[in-house]
Amino acid sequence: MNMWILFGAIMLVSYIASKSVESRFKKYSDIPTEGGLSGREVAEMMLRDHDIHNVTIRVVQGTLTDHYNPTDRTLNLSPEVYNGRSVAAAAVAAHECGHAVQHARAYVWLRLRSALVPLVSFSNRWVSWVLLAGMLLIKVFPSLMLVGIMLFAATVLFSLVTLPVEIDASRRALAWIEKRNITSRQTHPYACSALRAAAYTYVAAALTSLATLAYYVMIYLDRR
Repeated sequence: MNMWILFGAIMLVSYIASKSVESRFKKYSDIPTEGGLSGREVAEMMLRDHDIHNVTIRVVQGTLTDHYNPTDRTLNLSPEVYNGRSVAAAAVAAHECGHAVQHARAYVWLRLRSALVPLVSFSNRWVSWVLLAGMLLIKVFPSLMLVGIMLFAATVLFSLVTLPVEIDASRRALAWIEKRNITSRQTHPYACSALRAAAYTYVAAALTSLATLAYYVMIYLDRR
């Protein structure tokens, strides 16, 4: 019962965090940047300031689908960010550029997260089936459940490693847009607020993963 209460609380936090990101982005999308720069122009300027010339900026469909892909060195911005000339668009674009800077500087946590991608991809493909089979056969083949727990632990580790990567990218972004006067003294707190709300979603995801891992471990220890 306590575990289900914990799950409910975490899911509520995740929902609130997600809605907070959406509402703050919408709110700060009405506040223009100081120079009227678009998200694309902010990204170009930040990359240029960090002497990064091998990253391609492009549009991807969807809302808040912005991400940096270190595999092909692409900065993918949603239409609202790519074309937007608001504090929200500038903050998100600069945040994704922060990942490109991490990549260029060989930031240790980003390197670790990238190294985990093949393992997490393999885990996501099989973990549900292994855990299901493990729970059904736990009396006769308990090791199978343990294998499933280990596979799921890889996704938990990925979620935890993601936290410092995202926080550092926001730190780099906020420092740069303030230095470059993309935001003013009045509007800079809005950029901080937008990226802080985004960070909460990653914290909620990590907590959800940890709680789920604890749930599977409890099943394994109880039914064994």
